[in-house]
Amino acid sequence: MDGMLSQEEINALLGSIDNMDSSANGTASSSSDSLTADEKDAVGEISNISMGTAATTLSTLVNNKVVITTPVVSYSTWDNLSQEFGKPCVFIQISYKEGLDGNNILILKESDVKIITDLMMGGEGINVDGELSELHLSAIGEAMNQMMGSAATSLSSMLEKKVDISPPVASLVDLNSTINEAEISDFLKQPFVKVAFKMEIGDLVDSQIMQLYPFDFARDLYRKFSESGSNSEEQQASSVEQPVQQEQQLNQQTIPVQPMTGGQPMMGQPMMGQPMPGYGTIPMYQGQMPYTQPAMGQMMPMQDVNVQPAQFQAFNNNAAQLPGQENIDLIMDVPLEVTVELGRTNKSIKEILDFTPGTIIELNKLAGEPIDVLVNGKFVAKGEVVVIEECFGIRVTEIVK
Repeated sequence: MDGMLSQEEINALLGSIDNMDSSANGTASSSSDSLTADEKDAVGEISNISMGTAATTLSTLVNNKVVITTPVVSYSTWDNLSQEFGKPCVFIQISYKEGLDGNNILILKESDVKIITDLMMGGEGINVDGELSELHLSAIGEAMNQMMGSAATSLSSMLEKKVDISPPVASLVDLNSTINEAEISDFLKQPFVKVAFKMEIGDLVDSQIMQLYPFDFARDLYRKFSESGSNSEEQQASSVEQPVQQEQQLNQQTIPVQPMTGGQPMMGQPMMGQPMPGYGTIPMYQGQMPYTQPAMGQMMPMQDVNVQPAQFQAFNNNAAQLPGQENIDLIMDVPLEVTVELGRTNKSIKEILDFTPGTIIELNKLAGEPIDVLVNGKFVAKGEVVVIEECFGIRVTEIVK
């Protein structure tokens, strides 16, 4: 009536504005498609620690410095994702088989995958021409397997339970083309959680890597993270309370003995025959007491102790050697692995991937040189190759001391 809005009308107006903002950003307004502030913080913290460990692993694989910055947690949809990644990109699907229930997806740009795989094969990261092949997908799948394996180890420490993943599956996806819904994860058909990281690899890559979570998986992460934190607090509290309780019990049981003065007990000391807390009853004696407490500062008299030197049996060297010589028969039937090594060499991953039937591998041994004989991996002898009927053999020519 007076032109002013009621509180209910103000709340309704603010709610409509929030819904308009959510629609503009491509996010759903329902509570099932959103996270609380605590849940978003927990997902960001868990992703930050996991990807920090994964960056260290990737740095070892590509022999370059890898930096992955603090993540940014937001919501997204498939349509928004298509607008952000115009070119084909690589989806790496990660499924958890123990500790967590669900899966998530890592997204890398096609050019970044080519640089990473070239570095893994011993290149300089500049061989990025041509299309992405199965070799690239296999290599990036192995890199992600090791990266997310180390991330799962970090998760195990945070959640205080074993977390294990299945081997990641890498696939090339063009977001702008028509996508077969059967080929993508079900959670991508609905709004999902997007965690974006900035990734730098030396001077070669300055790009972005993204991790996609379904809402249920993100909430499960927060719930398990909260449970592990509360369990740790309870353990710390119990570890603090236990010494305090022990100290209180000790204080209740320990009562100082006061000296007698003029045949009368001092203040606070129980009379003879009266119960003393923690010690039962002090007995009443007729005549002289069997124990007289020394005066304050006076030492108690020492009692005589019978001390005698220890007696040992003489040591006999011959007797000590006999059991060892007899017991060696007990291990005579233990089998050992004998290996004959023709030679060795070092090859890069790129050279090994180029192996084909007919490839000749040059070893570090010269023709006619003695070959090595190893027992359980230990070099013990040298010899030469012989042929016994249809099998190869080795004639020992020298025993290594």
